[in-house]
Amino acid sequence: MCGIAGRFGAGSTSDAQEKKVLDLLYSRGPDCNGVLHENTSGDESVFLAHTRLSIIDLSPNGRQPFTKGNLTLCFNGELYNYREVRESLKREGASFQTDTDTEVLLEAFRHWGNSCYQRLEGMWALVILDHESGTLHVSRDRFGEKPLYFTRDAENFYFSSDIRVLFTLADRLFEPDFEKAGRFLVNGFKSIHKETDSDHEESWYKGIYIWPAGAAQTLKSGKDSIAPRAYWDLDYNPDESMSLEEAIEGTRERLFEAVRLRLRSDVPLAFCLSGGVDSGALATIASKHFNQNIHTFSILDQDERYNEWDTLSITQAALDCDNRNIYLGRDGFLERLTRQVQGNAAPVATVSYYIHDFLSEAMAENGFRVAISGSGADELFTGYYDHYNFWLADQVHSPVFDQLASEWYEGYGRHVRNPVLKDPMSFVNDPANRSHIFLNRDLFNSLMLTRVETDFEESSYCRNILRNRMLNEQRHEILPVLLEEDDRNSMRHSIENRSPFLDSKLAEFSFQVPNRHLIRNGMQKFLLREAAAGFLPDAVRLDKRKRGFNASITTLFDSKNQENKDWLCDESSRLFELVDRPMMSSFLEQDMSTNSLSKFLFSVLSTKLFLDINTREWLAA
Repeated sequence: MCGIAGRFGAGSTSDAQEKKVLDLLYSRGPDCNGVLHENTSGDESVFLAHTRLSIIDLSPNGRQPFTKGNLTLCFNGELYNYREVRESLKREGASFQTDTDTEVLLEAFRHWGNSCYQRLEGMWALVILDHESGTLHVSRDRFGEKPLYFTRDAENFYFSSDIRVLFTLADRLFEPDFEKAGRFLVNGFKSIHKETDSDHEESWYKGIYIWPAGAAQTLKSGKDSIAPRAYWDLDYNPDESMSLEEAIEGTRERLFEAVRLRLRSDVPLAFCLSGGVDSGALATIASKHFNQNIHTFSILDQDERYNEWDTLSITQAALDCDNRNIYLGRDGFLERLTRQVQGNAAPVATVSYYIHDFLSEAMAENGFRVAISGSGADELFTGYYDHYNFWLADQVHSPVFDQLASEWYEGYGRHVRNPVLKDPMSFVNDPANRSHIFLNRDLFNSLMLTRVETDFEESSYCRNILRNRMLNEQRHEILPVLLEEDDRNSMRHSIENRSPFLDSKLAEFSFQVPNRHLIRNGMQKFLLREAAAGFLPDAVRLDKRKRGFNASITTLFDSKNQENKDWLCDESSRLFELVDRPMMSSFLEQDMSTNSLSKFLFSVLSTKLFLDINTREWLAA
């Protein structure tokens, strides 16, 4: 797990720029660093920079840029199945001088080219320089767990794990994307990564782009157009003949293998543990099936809507391991949020990602280098409240539909707060209704100087109403945001974040399972619950309330405090290039404890901090 950056084209990189790049990437790789400067052909040259966080093979053998033969690799990420891939390569005649996954990845590309990614299980953002041809190969992992941002000028391609580095490499300022900020304020975080007709998506800055997940390209020069080609996509291919028993056993087998691979580490690792099924399943499987002596870190909120002590304490007792609980409060809220926004060079998307920073910080303070989290389970196993309603719409022609609908009332239905989702027939009656996603947008638009007219758009990936919703969440609405935040929070504290649910074989299998098996007895995530049977206590495994790392804004910030109001409504803030200042002042008098208003207020705070940061700070960092 590391930081990477570079330039490819007819330019040059000064010693001062090199130093700034390595400084900005330091937390991503505090153990060592390396650079490469090389002329490739004619006026073209390449600069590669790498900072290393040592996880596998802690010796200097893993130092990068890593050169072997005619290839040099600059790699951020981890190959979990590197041992198995190395054995396959040895059978094809490859030889190895190190025990690193870095060398395995380089040899895999040498032997199999672009097809190597189909054999790799892991996360990565990488470039490979071919010294003979002078070409640069760029790739990002299937789900986009590791970030890769890039920008262009007339003759150069610049890239990095960290947006701030691009200010230094390209030696220019980039203006915040106010259109995106307005969309975020009114429509929420699900609108951040919207689908576009262009070849690549813009970041929070105009002119800085996001390399797409599961895509690769070989550049012959810095002037080449950027058009990455997908090498993998998750599609819905149901096997309707699959029995419930086969679905449970197939899920269990692949989940256990995903956990086994992600327990490989030469440094201490810990688990993020909530009171829910996702993280609890991972921790108990690691502890009880793989006999790991694990450590867990948890967040507790005094707001009863988010306090998970009832189920969390049960999981912790079953693990009988070292558990550390972190209690939330208002002290230092704005200071921490400011540090996060500055480090991210972006707003923090939701309160959940704000509090995740506490976990990473505590892990680092206690000597851990790897965190295992439950990211991605909701998108694979129907974890969101609306999934149940979409599932009912999908099952409307079932001969036992009335029973399925009644089970909703005894299951997740008892805990729903979204007014649209309180009706289990919401999507049976209106399959196109998505008003629950951009909830209260008219209210939030009333606070804007210019209305945000962007309506909700849903891409068509398959004809099934539930699976198409899940694929939208996986490809651009939720998972990309979640993974960006996971990476930023963990790497800011030099922690590698691993997500066993984002295992390609597990994900592909989950999208082969017939929908009828996904929800049962009033419980979403039925397959995951059954896969964890015998490990996760039933009081947690069969709990029908959605759990996870979350908190209320009222726990963290008093919007009625005059000092806080004065700070937020400071007339010099660039926030008020988007938001009506008097209207915002009046808005702060409302009760912020409701879920929708709580989310909006956090978005306002985060966006204000982002827009008020002078972008010249990135050049001076």
